[in-house]
Amino acid sequence: MNKPFERPTWDEYFMLQAELAKLRSNCITRQVGAVIVREHRQIATGYNGTPPGVTNCYEGGCKRCILRSEGKLQSGEGLDRCICNHAEANAIMNCAILGVGSGTKDTTLYTTFATCLECSKMAITIGIRRIVCLASYPETDFNLLKEAGIQIDTLDKKKMQYWINILLEDTTMNLIPTN
Repeated sequence: MNKPFERPTWDEYFMLQAELAKLRSNCITRQVGAVIVREHRQIATGYNGTPPGVTNCYEGGCKRCILRSEGKLQSGEGLDRCICNHAEANAIMNCAILGVGSGTKDTTLYTTFATCLECSKMAITIGIRRIVCLASYPETDFNLLKEAGIQIDTLDKKKMQYWINILLEDTTMNLIPTN
């Protein structure tokens, strides 16, 4: 019996890219990945962690994250002391670094968590019109995003897990070359 042909939707595909990006995170308290997409083309990627040239979070670079991992701060507390850039901010800054600036109008931001207030303001400013996430975040201001006309969609984590399982378990897919 032949297996029916299937592939991820565009939203699932780009969220898988965000899931891959979060694997590069160096934050010890939360790993987040983000991808900015225009017309089904990925234009920027980001993950959370300390800025380039600064001691990585997992090496003790961010004192706030250390306090949070020790249970001395709750999620959302002391954000002004965190030196880690958020994944969404890194993706937005990558657009600036690469000169994509005007190409961010009417884009979609895929992120593994809904955006915090600061990243929401950045997303609004650069013209993102839609945010697709997998989970909420304590600092998300959904009213602000709604006022700015940004559509928020949450994907089903089970469907994402399905595609990850396909990647890892489907023996009919030759993802890794054999010698």
